[in-house]
Amino acid sequence: MKSVLFVCGKNKWRSPTAEQMFAEHPGIECASAGLSPESNTPISAELVGWAQLIFVMETTHKTKLSARFKSELSGKRVVCLGIPDNYQFMDPALVKLLKLKVTPHLI
Repeated sequence: MKSVLFVCGKNKWRSPTAEQMFAEHPGIECASAGLSPESNTPISAELVGWAQLIFVMETTHKTKLSARFKSELSGKRVVCLGIPDNYQFMDPALVKLLKLKVTPHLI
């Protein structure tokens, strides 16, 4: 089973949507977190250490993640999806984008 972590700014809309969408995907276990201290689930060294594959929504998220968790990220794959903060939780357009951009990495 592959452990997948979805990361956005505050863990309110994009990453929880991705977590819910891929929760039943065969062969993966997923979680989501946010980089802000006010996040619903703040990112932690434990979560980064747990994940085998990490998806971030924006380039700035990848930069912040790398700065804060350099040692925990050693040998891990971090994929930037390029999805801006323009969507609400489970927005149909966001769901479509996530399917398009995440699914190829899970094969």
